[in-house]
Amino acid sequence: MKFSDLNISRQMLRALDEIGFKTTTDIQEQAFATIMSGRDVVGIAQTGTGKTIAYLLPTLRLWKFTKDPNPRILILVPTRELTLQVKAEVDKLTEYMNVVTVAAYGGVNIKKHSAEIMNGCDIVVATPGRLLDLIWKKSLNAKFIKKLIIDEVDEMLNLGFRSQLNDILELLPKKKQSLLFSATITDDVSALIDDHFNAPERIISADSGTPLDNITQAKFHIPNFYSKVSLLKHHLQDKEKFNKVIIFLNTKKMADVLHENIAELYGDEVGVIHSNKSQNYRLNAISKFDNGEHRLLIATDILARGIDLNTVSHVINFDIPEEAESYVHRIGRTGRAEAEGRTISYVTDKERPFMESIEGLMEYAVPEINVPASVEITEELLYSEIEEVQMPNMNMKNPTKGPSGAAFHTKKDKNINITVEEARRIKRRKRLLQLRSKAKGKKGR
Repeated sequence: MKFSDLNISRQMLRALDEIGFKTTTDIQEQAFATIMSGRDVVGIAQTGTGKTIAYLLPTLRLWKFTKDPNPRILILVPTRELTLQVKAEVDKLTEYMNVVTVAAYGGVNIKKHSAEIMNGCDIVVATPGRLLDLIWKKSLNAKFIKKLIIDEVDEMLNLGFRSQLNDILELLPKKKQSLLFSATITDDVSALIDDHFNAPERIISADSGTPLDNITQAKFHIPNFYSKVSLLKHHLQDKEKFNKVIIFLNTKKMADVLHENIAELYGDEVGVIHSNKSQNYRLNAISKFDNGEHRLLIATDILARGIDLNTVSHVINFDIPEEAESYVHRIGRTGRAEAEGRTISYVTDKERPFMESIEGLMEYAVPEINVPASVEITEELLYSEIEEVQMPNMNMKNPTKGPSGAAFHTKKDKNINITVEEARRIKRRKRLLQLRSKAKGKKGR
């Protein structure tokens, strides 16, 4: 359906046209009329299908100008990056409307957000923790909220915002329209809906775990980290094909380790993002990747949800996620807005069960490709990959206890792990000092 076929204002149509949006996605088409009716809505759609526009279009169409400075629309999101992105989407859609939007998130001085809200605004996009701080400081009056939107709620709960989210829902007026959008519905999310939503209409654009048809998937079985690095370098040498690549790892530590291993080769082509990086660093890395300054972006799952990036040629799962749903979110970074996308997964023996769980969720067997002969398969392992070696029982006797008495080494030395040879040297030195002391005593007599 064309956006012009929907009941949207000329100002919004003009903004959509300038953005380059012509036709709706399935979730956008389904959600519009239901949200316009004023009912509570639960929208389920895969990452990359336009959920943000799906709830913004009808919400902004229902918005009416008021001189009241208190915000009427509240959008809750799990991360700072998504806060800024949603605000940017609102700003684009309201280019020709008199709508004031404030993004509020942790990591910056709360006085800035307080001043912006108290100066008057229509929409607040916020993370749960920062929103509660603003309410407790009385910078934001929750009783004026008429429409609540919770985006990526499953990720919000995964990040530990359950108690904050419950507190917020208790503080908001009972009479309001509540919208919830997510890629997956877990038991916790269902419980939240049952407790706080009023007979919501469920809109399901695609079953959770269903891979997008426009994403080509492949996997390689490979033994260890350094062999994966070799395969990655093999793939990335084709700069024309692999022109914009996100490389996902499971932990912050391993993301940094991979960055160290390829930074010398790719230099300014590669960026890295995870939660240990500062807010400015993360935003800068995303911006450089999005505008093409970085060809490669190494990331943890902090980048797997919500963030909308310009055409990503490939997603490479350097590590296989333990949670099958995370895989679906990761691959959704490519193939967005019906563009063609590609994803490649590097699978070790240890990760095979994770991959099988992912394939079970998707009901799809990811095609396996043989590792090219030119890729070096090494036996070199990371310390974390070295299996514990069971030492044989040699029935060794414990060393005999040395002579008692005050220790002659410093307090700091007690905290140092010493070898058996060092212990023997200390014991001999201690014995020598005792003998010298006795000798001096005899001379004194």
